[in-house]
Amino acid sequence: MKKGVYGKKLGMTQIFTETGLVVPVTVVEVEPCVVIKKKTVETDGYTALQVATGEVKEKHMNKPLKGQFDKAKIAYKKYIKELRLDNIDEYNVGDEIKADVFAAGEFVDVQGISKGKGFQGVIKRHGQHIGPKGHGSMYHRRPGSMGPTSSPGRVFPGKKLPGHTGKDTVTVQHLEVVRVDMDKNVILIKGSIPGYKNSLVRIKDSCKSAK
Repeated sequence: MKKGVYGKKLGMTQIFTETGLVVPVTVVEVEPCVVIKKKTVETDGYTALQVATGEVKEKHMNKPLKGQFDKAKIAYKKYIKELRLDNIDEYNVGDEIKADVFAAGEFVDVQGISKGKGFQGVIKRHGQHIGPKGHGSMYHRRPGSMGPTSSPGRVFPGKKLPGHTGKDTVTVQHLEVVRVDMDKNVILIKGSIPGYKNSLVRIKDSCKSAK
């Protein structure tokens, strides 16, 4: 990626354009991401920036994490993440990556952890159809046939069955940046993005070319 930043998803709202059109947007608060380490091919086998963001109390930090921040002489942060940028030479330890790394009109990819929905059946998890609603059918929300019986006598891998839903790493590509407000440290992104409120999301330049 050429540029990226981490932020906190606050929720969705809508704004109006100059022509009066309503645009649904997701508000992402971008606290400054502080560079605490530069990873290189010689030391780590790849190039990346290790950044930290989010407020945290010192009592919630363990000794290994404290050591990283003390070595870099940076205030303690809640999250430590990586940005695998193409060029890390323009950054130094202690530099801050803010919301103004992006501008209105650019397209980005947003990655986050989807909302967890617990253990769900096949109708909610996979969108399958409900069975007959008559009392005698006794097959309202079941998963359906399990497959062959005598041969091969097993369920084939990939069968859509009930299970844990959500809590997956999801990336939504090619979303437009509508507005960047540096006074409030927020980025307004058109449309919805994965994650629950106050969850951490990664914003990076889109891998798809603008159309």
